[in-house]
Amino acid sequence: MLELIQEESLPLLEGMGYELVDLEFVKEGANWYLRLYIDKEPGVDLDDCEKVSRGLSAVLDRKDWISVPYFLEVSSPGIERVLKKDKDWIRFKGAPVNVHLFAAIEGRKVYQGALGEVSDQELCLTAGDREIRLPRDQITLVRLAWEA
Repeated sequence: MLELIQEESLPLLEGMGYELVDLEFVKEGANWYLRLYIDKEPGVDLDDCEKVSRGLSAVLDRKDWISVPYFLEVSSPGIERVLKKDKDWIRFKGAPVNVHLFAAIEGRKVYQGALGEVSDQELCLTAGDREIRLPRDQITLVRLAWEA
C-alpha cells in the first residue's frame, strides 16, 4: 500500500515543487496515521503542508487504498531530519550528524561527527581530527545534528 501511495504522490509532490523525504503508516494507540515528510528549498512551512495535504487527500479519497480510518499528517522532516537516501548522503556531506548503531563499537552506540563518504559498506565521519568508519549494516539511524 505504501508503495502505491508513494508512486501516486511523487508526481503530485514534484509538480508542486516538493521532495518526498519519507512516508509511514503507523498505529499509535487506537488511531492510524499516514505521515508524509516533505521538503523544498529553502524549507517547508505550514502553508506548504496544508497545500500538499489538500492535494493528496483528494487522490487518496479517490483511490481508497487504505481500508481503515486514519489521519493524514504532512510535515517537514524537521531540523534533525533522518538521512536515508543516496541523495541525502550527497546533499548533507560535511553536515553534523548523529549515527546510532545496533551494537556498540569501541564501547559506543552513538557517534557524532561531520558526514563524510558513504558507500554500500561503510559510513565515514570526521570528529575533530579523527576519521571514524562505521559499517553500514550496523547502523540503525542517521540524523542531522542540530547545533545552536
